[in-house]
Amino acid sequence: MENSYVLQLVDSKFEELVLCFCGYAQCGARHYFGPAVRPNYIIHFILSGKGIYQVGEKRYELHAGQGFLIEPEVMTFYQADEVEPWTYCWIGFSGTRAKEYISDIGLNSSQLIFQSERGKELKKIVLNMMKLKEMTVSNQYRLQSLLYEFFAVLTQDLVIDGGKEESKESVYIRHAIQYIRNHYADNLKVTDIANYICVDRSYLYKLFEKTLEMSPKEFLMRFRISRGKELLTITELSIEEVATECGYKDFRAFSRLFKKVIGTSPMKYRKEHRREVREHLVQGEQNVDALMEEEEPK
Repeated sequence: MENSYVLQLVDSKFEELVLCFCGYAQCGARHYFGPAVRPNYIIHFILSGKGIYQVGEKRYELHAGQGFLIEPEVMTFYQADEVEPWTYCWIGFSGTRAKEYISDIGLNSSQLIFQSERGKELKKIVLNMMKLKEMTVSNQYRLQSLLYEFFAVLTQDLVIDGGKEESKESVYIRHAIQYIRNHYADNLKVTDIANYICVDRSYLYKLFEKTLEMSPKEFLMRFRISRGKELLTITELSIEEVATECGYKDFRAFSRLFKKVIGTSPMKYRKEHRREVREHLVQGEQNVDALMEEEEPK
């Protein structure tokens, strides 16, 4: 379960740094996202609670006051803690100079984790972004100024967690995940992945269990299901077409697995999720106002 409020944006008039979406979420126990690949940069900042963030072999145990960067086209997985599930805010962005601006605040492929004492400021910026739903010219400029303000706040006291030299195991995992990302829609088998990175199947299994706490088969399944959830939400593809896009020739097998993992059928998930999105859009302004009131001094 995730109680989230999201603002998604289209047709920005800016190019160097473009706000694509932003949001605020109160996650339930063990709520997770992924394994999945995102098309934009995303910065999450944890406001309370804790959870894990996984990128290849690297597994980060994070808590309130920390944040993490998701890079475009990189497979990631993150999950709320069972006892103290996290609440976080986030911004998703792109642009011709997005990579440069990320570098300015000290983040890159080797430095994905940071700390900041300015969580209340970051939360307030995101909530202010979410109030600007109408894409008028005035609101676009306001959103752009808030996006730069978010970066400005991060540069004030952001502390970078140092990266470590990549191990041989990490290289294997990274290559395996890249192969899965490129071939998940094919009739992919675990043996194919092992052959690609030139290790035997049993060693590949041990690597995944050690670093990702799941087998290669389970990782592939989770990635396919996550991709299915995305396609069901943002496209008009039929269930049969979604199944094919996710690597399942038999859409009935896909539907059974989807229901087993997600708890509902693909068709019902599509209807319910789209209804939730519409409801969030209708109720969003009231929710954001309530969250803003929490930040006001008593």
